[in-house]
Amino acid sequence: MIATLQNSFPTIALLLLVQLVVMARILLRPHRDPSSRIAWLVVVSVLPLVGLFLYLMLGEVTIGRRRVARMRAVIAHLLPLPGPIDSNAASPELAIPTRYRHLFALGHSISGFQPTNGNTAQLLPNSNAVIDALALDIDAATDHVHVQFYIWLPDRNGLKIVEALKRAASRGVICRALADDLGSRTMIRCAHWQAMRAAGVRLAACLPIGNPLLRPFRGRIDLRNHRKIVVIDGHITYCGSQNCADPEFLVKAKFGPWVDTMVRCEGPIAQQNQFLFASDWMAHVHENLDELLSAPAPSSKLIGVSAQVIGTGPTVRYSAMPEIFETLLFSARREIIITTPYYVPNESLQSALCTTACRGVDTILIVPARNDSWIVGAASRSYYADLLTAGVRIYEYEGGLLHAKTLTLDGEVMLMGSANMDRRSFDLNYENNILFYDPALTASVRMRQSDYLAHSRQVRQESVETWRMSRRLWFNLIATLGPVL
Repeated sequence: MIATLQNSFPTIALLLLVQLVVMARILLRPHRDPSSRIAWLVVVSVLPLVGLFLYLMLGEVTIGRRRVARMRAVIAHLLPLPGPIDSNAASPELAIPTRYRHLFALGHSISGFQPTNGNTAQLLPNSNAVIDALALDIDAATDHVHVQFYIWLPDRNGLKIVEALKRAASRGVICRALADDLGSRTMIRCAHWQAMRAAGVRLAACLPIGNPLLRPFRGRIDLRNHRKIVVIDGHITYCGSQNCADPEFLVKAKFGPWVDTMVRCEGPIAQQNQFLFASDWMAHVHENLDELLSAPAPSSKLIGVSAQVIGTGPTVRYSAMPEIFETLLFSARREIIITTPYYVPNESLQSALCTTACRGVDTILIVPARNDSWIVGAASRSYYADLLTAGVRIYEYEGGLLHAKTLTLDGEVMLMGSANMDRRSFDLNYENNILFYDPALTASVRMRQSDYLAHSRQVRQESVETWRMSRRLWFNLIATLGPVL
């Protein structure tokens, strides 16, 4: 026995040393919430071997030093966005009321984009209409088409865009397409991807996985590019929650249909989305797009819709997305309505939502009744009791998986894009959103939110209070994994 212990002592000592080194790293890593530090310290100390493996896989928000350096170098290299052609165009600051200018100042501090005027924006009726409109715009393109999706499936709608891009490339339009290597793996690894390349479409995969066994040594495998961006001829852009796929989303058909919102915009706001696309493209492809970005933005003497692109991600300012959500919540005076498929907030966002309701603001949160992620579904419900006590009205949508990410504020301001209200969107994913000031556009999105409410059931506090103890324990247990995951 003593001999066995003596022989195993070096192994035990080495394991303890590695544990101590990893625990020191957990404590020294920047931008980590205290709850996250505590959770990882517990995992590593209680489950030595498993904990070390999990921390290697999921513990650090990094895409690899080389990728970080390249992405930052690309962004630093890109030219500042030029001003509008017409210097007499109405100032964005004049179009946006004083009470909302701080929202756009915050957005500017994150992405460097000023709000723009002279835009038009149209909320498209449904997912199929989005794909049809996009195909028509691609068919009408004369110079270039840029598309970027997290999920691109080789289904009916996905192939409509494939064929539209092939047609555009065949007539000399420069087409560039980006797709996330994990979310769009089915498309990237099928014959249609190669057919697009053969037709002249320039293709790239975001954050390629490579060898899954070696991938953790070059950064977390689950840090993904979640953006959905379309830019056509530099003056048309799309923004919203929709991926390039059928709403039935056959890979997860039992949760369908996916219910999304997408806005089609024309005007100078397209150039800001162009910048985001170019920064992602140049980080993966050795092609300089400076000339494309240096073209003056189109301008209009009409005020139109005021809009600002806000791009976030692991290499952007830490906590940028929660800052946007929380500032919008604290700016509400009458009403704020939020739709999100994934509600797993950090402590400050949960507190901000509760405080908004406590201030007397009509605060409504709409989430799916059935979530495609059982982890998220359970974690979300762990927050219900506190939200309901504060006066937040919670609705669960029953018409499919509500995938729309929308926020309307006092009937005048609207945020739409790819970011969810969860820690993945806060810390792990590259996201793109547009902040709008336009009462008419906000009213159209507010009407869409009303339709979601009509197909939802309200969650009552008395119902939550009747949950069995085992159910509450399960929800809260899963929620504690949030800081780890």
